[in-house]
Amino acid sequence: MELKKNPKADLEKRRGLYLEIGLVVALVASLVAFNVKSYEKELKEAFQREAIEEVEEQILQTDIQEPPPPPPPEAPEVTTVIEVVSDDKEDIKEVSFNAEIDESTKNIDIVPVVVEEEEDETETQIFTVVENDPEFPGGMEALYKYLAQNIKYPQLARDNGITGRVYVTFVVERDGSIANPKVLKDIGGGCGAEAIRVVKSMPKWNPGKQRGKAVRVQFNLPVNFNLK
Repeated sequence: MELKKNPKADLEKRRGLYLEIGLVVALVASLVAFNVKSYEKELKEAFQREAIEEVEEQILQTDIQEPPPPPPPEAPEVTTVIEVVSDDKEDIKEVSFNAEIDESTKNIDIVPVVVEEEEDETETQIFTVVENDPEFPGGMEALYKYLAQNIKYPQLARDNGITGRVYVTFVVERDGSIANPKVLKDIGGGCGAEAIRVVKSMPKWNPGKQRGKAVRVQFNLPVNFNLK
């Protein structure tokens, strides 16, 4: 007996259609799946960016807005306590002592302490320029007259015809005496030694003064040697 199929139940005729519908459904499902994954990925990245921005904003705010320093502690109040001392005689204690002279201390000599005065610099300093120059008694004319009367022309210089001027330097002390005579320039023939001899034999000068006080002064003196 031959079986007969209902033409409506025959699926072979619509197989191509079903196959296309299946492909379309699979394609749509794939597209939906890809879109869902990309959407989730975008949402995840967006959330991560927001979280990072919030963290950075919090860090910036923390760096910029520092809390103000605490106020300095208040200085403690200082209270002054004044102690009142009574003037009653009962509070005053008398202290008495007996000073007995020991026999060993009777013969002790008390030596006074001598304080040495510091030497003034002006007393040792030698001046070259002062307010009042030292002066030979009677002035310069008396000095030249004294030199002419006391100089003895050296025989060696006379025999050799030596003439000229000898320069002598010396210090006029505070008391007017002459110290440290030296020859600055000599012409030879014994003239320098003769000039030193005459300078040493001079009487005391009037000392030089600085601010009204006698001081030591360096003095240069020319001595002429001329043959007549």
